[in-house]
Amino acid sequence: MAVDLARHLAQTIERELPNLRGLTDEQASRPRAVGKWCAKEELGHLIDSAANNHIRFVRGALESHVRGPGYAQDDWVRAHGYSTMPWQKIVDFWFAYNSFLTGLVERIPEARLETPCFIGTNDAVTLQFLIDDYVLHMQHHIDQLLRRDVITQYPGATIQETG
Repeated sequence: MAVDLARHLAQTIERELPNLRGLTDEQASRPRAVGKWCAKEELGHLIDSAANNHIRFVRGALESHVRGPGYAQDDWVRAHGYSTMPWQKIVDFWFAYNSFLTGLVERIPEARLETPCFIGTNDAVTLQFLIDDYVLHMQHHIDQLLRRDVITQYPGATIQETG
């Protein structure tokens, strides 16, 4: 199953890379609506999500349970200043980081996929759920930033987002 989760992550980033690279810096700098992130900030949020989940994935693979905070996503995006960075730099880093995470996920022992993970004040989920939710969360935001007609829903969309 870990191999399947890794494959799902790899397929998602490889499929979306050309779509993301197809945006110009100017297009990526425009918010999709008043008060919403621009594509640079939204993909930056996915980098922040990768950073937070990287730690969760490693701990889930090594420890009996994971207990950790959520994160203040708007504050993280603002702190990194994604809106001022070159779009292609953000895209390249997003792809490289997620390629790196694919190898990690692939090596998680099957039994560890059942590790209970407590993120913020949310109920426990398994490491497997957390990884799957991570990829669905990614697709959800990529659909939004590419302004697709159909936006992928993910389980975390109905509860407090864990990033």
